[in-house]
Amino acid sequence: MGFKLYFQTLDDKGECVGVYKDGKLYFQDLPEGLKRTWKYAEYLEEEDVEYASVRCGNRSLNDVCPASLVDDWMAVEAKLKAFYRSFVLAKVNMDENCFFDLVPKPFLVEYCEIRDKITRYVFENYEKPQNYDFMADLTKVLTRIRHQKLNIDVSGLSEKAHLPKYRQAMKKFTQIDPYCRYNINGTKTGRLTTQKASFPIMTMDKDFRSIVKPQNDWFVELDFNAAELRTLMALGGSETPQEDIHDWNVRNLFNAHTTREEGKQKFFSWLYDENKTNPYLSKYYDRDKVREMYWDGQVVKTMFGREIEADRKHALNYIIQSTTADLVLRQVIKIHDMLRDKKSFIAFTIHDNIVLDMTDEERYIIPMMIEEFSNTELGKFLVNVKAGKDFGNLRTLNL
Repeated sequence: MGFKLYFQTLDDKGECVGVYKDGKLYFQDLPEGLKRTWKYAEYLEEEDVEYASVRCGNRSLNDVCPASLVDDWMAVEAKLKAFYRSFVLAKVNMDENCFFDLVPKPFLVEYCEIRDKITRYVFENYEKPQNYDFMADLTKVLTRIRHQKLNIDVSGLSEKAHLPKYRQAMKKFTQIDPYCRYNINGTKTGRLTTQKASFPIMTMDKDFRSIVKPQNDWFVELDFNAAELRTLMALGGSETPQEDIHDWNVRNLFNAHTTREEGKQKFFSWLYDENKTNPYLSKYYDRDKVREMYWDGQVVKTMFGREIEADRKHALNYIIQSTTADLVLRQVIKIHDMLRDKKSFIAFTIHDNIVLDMTDEERYIIPMMIEEFSNTELGKFLVNVKAGKDFGNLRTLNL
């Protein structure tokens, strides 16, 4: 593929339109023939572009830089880091500024020239992965979330500010940038984590979740009921029940005197302990069949194309967790597409759920989103729906 098809983005925010191509910088009015670049930017959402970062499994430029370019890359990267240090010292908020407005244009050209060469090297030496399209779509969704400012209001914690726990929380949450920065490669199974500089949405103490408010009118949470159990059941060939799965387990797989909590404990103690046998559980949760289907003795190969090295002890867990993670994120992409032209949007996602920032006027699409979210590639999964005026006070929504 010709040299002229390559270009580099100068910032990934939708309002910061700028690219490098063939030694020149372009702003606002982009040149034609943009086909291959290193990294996605929001203003490329409707463009037919391939991304080297996705092609190489979201490795860093340092990781994929060829030996012949290492010295040049290290020199330009040192300059880049110096600029970022100066931004920190000057307290420049990079979420509210375009990168190309803050650095000299000659440096942008120098930096992009090297990045362009690394990009071409990746396209020439890395095969397109099986899950490329999915990972590219997921990158687009997470980039969108990354640039959405969370509405954080700590005033509600002031009533308990005399307690050290709450006083420290107020200080912490007012100092953290209110943006969710996900790490797409944070785990070997594909389960998302957040970056160090991210707002800690995935690990927040439940006592403090009420400080996260919607930008619109209310939050709506779509949460799969026992997603990993349903994944195991479906992979084994069983249809998942359209009711709470732990209640179903108690009624169908345990004796009448077992409580829901006791049933959960018995199930999970059995699931990952090969020495425990239970013919009733094995009938619907065929762990041996699933392990044999997706583990070859050394590597787990999921239905979505992920390959994970695993011993027997960890194989089943990796199969279930990885398949569930990819399954949920595929549903997240679907919901993102449904909201493309709406005021409502995805606020964030946490493992098996998605939290939507909804307007009152668009509440009519909630049943359609529930239906879309529940129809997975492994069949129909039960979705629990909650809503509320803040993240800490979500209540069951009966439609």
